[in-house]
Amino acid sequence: MCGLAGVIFGKKRRRAEERDHLAWLFTRLLLLSEERGPHATGAAWLDIDGCHRLFKRPVTAERFVMDKAFAELLAGINNRATLLLGHTRWRTRGDERVNSNNHPIRAGEVIGTHNGTIYNADYLFRRWKMRRFAEVDSEILFRLAANAARDGAMDIERFKARLRRCRGQITAVIACRTDPETVIVLKGNRPLEMRWHPRRKAVLYASDPAYLDAVLAEEQGWRELPVPPMSLVVFRREDLAAHSVEPFEFVAQERKRAEP
Repeated sequence: MCGLAGVIFGKKRRRAEERDHLAWLFTRLLLLSEERGPHATGAAWLDIDGCHRLFKRPVTAERFVMDKAFAELLAGINNRATLLLGHTRWRTRGDERVNSNNHPIRAGEVIGTHNGTIYNADYLFRRWKMRRFAEVDSEILFRLAANAARDGAMDIERFKARLRRCRGQITAVIACRTDPETVIVLKGNRPLEMRWHPRRKAVLYASDPAYLDAVLAEEQGWRELPVPPMSLVVFRREDLAAHSVEPFEFVAQERKRAEP
């Protein structure tokens, strides 16, 4: 298992105090997520120009958030930000000392985080003759997303069609640098919970609802955003409340079987 944590930003002119507060909530979620993945930690942000900053290391979240580079990453967030995503990794396939195996992963113009295992990743890389830079199976998910981009925007139906060939477990958060005001959340057969704040125009997410409950215990205005398993959610920066939810399919498996 791994831990996903992050903030999806809607369009709003926020004061520095509010941006700092959201970054503080994110940091707390990342620390709580350490129990889901102690082998590596990473974070990244994306803005409306497609600019991004990414930092990841093969260390626990506790050590990660004390690094000067993490503070510099958070300091770079401004009112143009669309997404702040974090990941705590439990190593399965791919040595965490090879940083390309850690999350967030950038594949072409796509940046994302994944919790789960795609058992037929090797087969899919061969079948579609896709470039590969890491050992980790998660990379195939972001390569498929990058391959589904058309004229700079994500072709959701094309992406869903490719996802149907995946086998294993998939829950992920994905964004594209050529379409940075759109964030895609795949809630498959691994947990993910979200909270929405209408006034702050922001969504917080984490793999465990207990993390959100703990971080938001003294906060006002956050509402549960219920999404059923096997759902693809599309958030647009212009209006997060108008997000769409639709089913997506893949071969959900808990144990590896023979490749097709």
